[in-house]
Amino acid sequence: MSLLRSLRLCLVARAGSCPVRALGPGPVLPSLQAGPLLLQSPQPWHTFHAGPWLSSSASSKELLMKLRRRTGYSFVNCKKALEICGGDLKQAESWLHKQAQKEGWSKAARLHGRKTKEGLIGLLQEGNTTVLVEVNCETDFVSRNLKFQQLVQQVALGTLLHCQSLTDQLSTYSKGFLNSSELSELPAGREREGSLKDQLALAIGKLGENMTLKRAAWVKVPAGFYVGSYVHGAMHSPSLHNLVLGKYGALVICETPERKANLEDLGRRLGQHVVGMAPLSVGSLDDEPGGEAETKMLSQPYLLDPSITLGQYVQPQGVSVVDFVRFECGEGEEAAEAE
Repeated sequence: MSLLRSLRLCLVARAGSCPVRALGPGPVLPSLQAGPLLLQSPQPWHTFHAGPWLSSSASSKELLMKLRRRTGYSFVNCKKALEICGGDLKQAESWLHKQAQKEGWSKAARLHGRKTKEGLIGLLQEGNTTVLVEVNCETDFVSRNLKFQQLVQQVALGTLLHCQSLTDQLSTYSKGFLNSSELSELPAGREREGSLKDQLALAIGKLGENMTLKRAAWVKVPAGFYVGSYVHGAMHSPSLHNLVLGKYGALVICETPERKANLEDLGRRLGQHVVGMAPLSVGSLDDEPGGEAETKMLSQPYLLDPSITLGQYVQPQGVSVVDFVRFECGEGEEAAEAE
């Protein structure tokens, strides 16, 4: 409880000026309409020796530049791929990805089994769909690396596309979870070959640490519902403005008969409470108020005003809290290690 207590104090202290952003229903992202964003150019995983295939003609240079833009790999590697594939752009792109995956998988095999207690939570929202993902690494240093953050972005995008592909008719909210193996098998996206586990192998090959795709959760809501959200210690993705990264994340599903002006702020405050107080269930407004050890969300002392319960804070707002999801980066690792 000491970790949660210190986190609560931090949340209360920062509540008035917290820079994080709560995500609610919003417009469709242009980047997702056109397919997942290509990640920024990674550094070469291996240096090839260039051969004489490419001439200095304008068409050859244009082909080389096009391959570099599509894959992000180095000039030397792209030139080698075009030489081997006789100038066939599609074959050269496929060859580059296979070479990168070979290198990534060999390093992934060597590092498998090393502890991954650090990492990031990623929260992404588009329209009526919100996803929460956790990707782990060995050190906090790597979690701050742009390439690792790009991996979290790719996992969040893959989860979002998976959720949007589910053709369910919503009369109420829908919530689902993906474990590590299920998450690993998701397609990498429209612009990338293979699965998310292939992207994981590439990241391991580049950054030299063991990493795991730990889990994901998704929520879809129809009209009359709202998903409030909060990420603690948040930072925004460098290339996808609706993706927020941090160490703790929460989604709070509310039912509301009408759209209210303060829903975004209310959703952020509810998410702060879930992160700081770590409830285990929603409970009921009829439950007796509990103390600090209370695990029912609505009966807990409200994080930002402990003189009232969360239920007493929510009731005048005209919304009903029906469910929530809470992710804490690295949670469960200590228990697993002890076992």
